[in-house]
Parts: sequence; C-alpha cells; structure tokens
Amino acid sequence: MPINAGFEYARAEEKYYNAQTDSQRLIALEEMLRTAPAHKGSERFRGDIRLKIKKLKESMIKSKKSGKSNKKGIKKEDLQVVIMGLTNSGKSSILKSMTNANPKIASYGFTTMQPEIGTLNYANCNIQIIDLPPIASDNFDHGVVNNADTILIAVEKIDEIEIVLNSIKNKNAKKIIVFNKIDLYDIKTKRKVSETLKTKKYNFVLISTKTNEGLEELKEKIFKSFNIIRIYTRQPGGKEDNVPVIMPPDSTLEQVAEKILHGYSKRIKSAKVWGPSSKFAGQKIGQKHVVKDKDIIEFYTE
Repeated sequence: MPINAGFEYARAEEKYYNAQTDSQRLIALEEMLRTAPAHKGSERFRGDIRLKIKKLKESMIKSKKSGKSNKKGIKKEDLQVVIMGLTNSGKSSILKSMTNANPKIASYGFTTMQPEIGTLNYANCNIQIIDLPPIASDNFDHGVVNNADTILIAVEKIDEIEIVLNSIKNKNAKKIIVFNKIDLYDIKTKRKVSETLKTKKYNFVLISTKTNEGLEELKEKIFKSFNIIRIYTRQPGGKEDNVPVIMPPDSTLEQVAEKILHGYSKRIKSAKVWGPSSKFAGQKIGQKHVVKDKDIIEFYTE
C-alpha cells in the first residue's frame, strides 16, 4: 500500500487479496485505481494497477471463451443471511424484492438450482443475502447454512415451519419466520396467522413480494438480528466514509484498525473520535479506547 493512501484504498487492497474469483479481483482493482493517490509521485503506481486490470480482463475473456469457470464457492461477508424453505415458498421473490439480485422465478418447483446471492443495503450496511435451493434439493448446501449469521425461513403455510426448522443444525444463527404470499389472504385470516405465530413465540413477519407488504419490517428485523456496531472512518479534514467498518460490540480502536488492514494499528501515531464514545468532539484517544456504534474516527499515522 502506498504510504499516503487513505482508508478507502486500504480496504480495496484488502478486498483484492481476499478475493475468491476473478470478478471480485477486478472489482477490487478498479476500486483501488479509483481511490489511489492521484499525484505525480503515484503515476507509476497507478500505471501498475491499470496493467493488472488489463491483464485480468484478458484472462477473464480467455476463460469465458474456453468455457472454464473460476467459481470457488461463496465468500462470507461481514453480515450474511440465508433464505431457506420448501420449493415454491417464494424464496427467490424475497431475494429479488430486497436486493440487487435478479434470480429466475417460475411457478414450477425447484427453480433455484444453485445459490443466488444479492446485497441488501440497510442502515449503511451491506448485507449479503443468499437464496439456497429448496431443502429437498440435491444442491442444497448445509455448509452455507451452518456459517450464516441469520436465517430466513420462507413459508406460505404454518405447518411448513417445523419441517424447515428441523433441517437446521446451526444453533447460533438468529431465525426469522417469513410468512410469504400474505396477499392471498383476507384481513381475518392474516390476523389468525399472526396470532398463531405469536402463540408459538416465533420471531416472524408477514410479507407479500407482490404488494410489498411487510418488506420494510423484514429489512429492519434482518438488520437488528446482527449484534454489531458501525464505525465510520475519515481522513483528517475530510468526510467520513459512507460504508462503516463492521465490528462486534466492545471493540477497541486497535481492533478497528486491524479490521481495516492487518498490521495497520502499528502505524497509528494517534487518533481522534467523534460520537457516542467520546467525552467531547474530537477527543484524542488511545488504541485501547472502546468504541461505540456510529463513532467517527480519524487516524493519524507516522
């Protein structure tokens, strides 16, 4: 990393080294080029990045023509949600209605043949949402479920809930019952469904991807299911980054720096904080300072 590069570049560089596919590497390289220092001394450095982008694009074109795939599975992001359910429970419609994904949707069963991935941006956080094939499918991936932070159980009938729950071995993930296709029911039936789910003490939401009923409530439930804090960084005199650093509660400044880039904490000379953990705006803090949600940090390096 160049000495005078900012946090955005550091994150992009880390994404590049952690990338699992050529597509991820290309996105990271383009972000590195966009956020790299733009001055005379960095011209050669930026040229090296452009060359990497050119060679990677050429390699990707050759792979596409030869029919080869560089897929290596799903890389878990900071915040990961998995959608599970029986066939025709509307999982793909849920994914499409909340994220940038465009999965295949059809009336026949087992439409989803492989995991579909989308990103939900909520409260400035990018949440990875994965729609898995139905639990009865040979392509269903228990490994993804076991690593998920939150599991959405998509159903259209109450008796489907136990079937899906019994297939889940992940005891640590938060679970949200998503009762889908609620637009097919009248007000009296909706009330009855809701009361039944309350009696069973489920964490649930009634939704319709056709009318958008309940979707905002679902997004909020998803976000609140994560036990996290959001830390914003900014360069001295600049604006804070739009995308926060996601950390567990009670994290220290040192841990935030290491999350940004491994070894970065050793380069920090001092830091200032604005926000809930500060006694006053711009308080100078040490690396053992415990940060809080929505803090804004300025790092000063040697």
